Amino acid sequence: MLKGLAITPPAIGRISIGRVVERNGKRLPEKDDQFTLTTQVQTRDGWVLHPLDDELRKAAGGKLRSIPVQMLFNDPALNLRADYSLFDRNKGRPMCVGNGETCRRRGKDGVEQLPCPGADACGFAQGECKPYARLHALVDGGASDELGSFVLRTTSYNTIRTLAARLEYLHAESDGNLACLPLELKLRGKSTAMSFGTPIYYVDLVLRAGLSMEQAVADAKQLAKRRREAGVDQKALDQAAHRGFANGAFEELEEDGSAVVEEFFSTGAADRAADVGACVESGLKSRLDARVAAATNRA
Repeated sequence: MLKGLAITPPAIGRISIGRVVERNGKRLPEKDDQFTLTTQVQTRDGWVLHPLDDELRKAAGGKLRSIPVQMLFNDPALNLRADYSLFDRNKGRPMCVGNGETCRRRGKDGVEQLPCPGADACGFAQGECKPYARLHALVDGGASDELGSFVLRTTSYNTIRTLAARLEYLHAESDGNLACLPLELKLRGKSTAMSFGTPIYYVDLVLRAGLSMEQAVADAKQLAKRRREAGVDQKALDQAAHRGFANGAFEELEEDGSAVVEEFFSTGAADRAADVGACVESGLKSRLDARVAAATNRA
């Protein structure tokens, strides 16, 4: 095994809830209200759709808002990889990756291990660091490659927190048989003060529709037993994944990092976030002014 190269789960496609569009000569990320499954091939027109996208979309009757999946590993932390991440926006390579306690940072003398104060308090990142996560999932229907995963990348706090909680809970309730549970990714919407009343979408992980927890856990235990009897060693697979992730300082390759930066860390995304903040601030000011005027009139 090549030292310094993180060995990540083999990916055969992507799961996204948005796309990159060209507007006024700039390529900017744009969110959507449905999932899209793509290959790992990107052209001038965008990412090439995976054949499973059409199959699942037809079964859903239009918009794809849930995807039947299974986890690749029993260990929740292997399925969902989440860090505070800072990318070089010009080269697309990760510069600093941390967990809120320690970080790995590129320096003149190589990669250093340093304290990590988190994204909001990091003077080195100067506000450019974000929580960044990758969920590796097996999509039902793609069983021709039983180790080939689809990758959902996200910088959404709502998605990261929800997926982390679900994976831990499902692992506990299934007696550790997380990789055998029949699950589905589900798109949910919510409104917040920062979204100014506009729905924002995040990803949840739930049991397959129509299944109770008791039935799902019973089915998972039966499947785990059949796998063991057939010689499938899930524990060894998890251990191999642990070793692979630990083999390198950074999991994202520079050639993939450019697409990640374009979709999640672009200047356009930061500008639009600032615009949303300004709109919210303006809206709150307007509401406060209205309340003051109403109180004055009553007086």
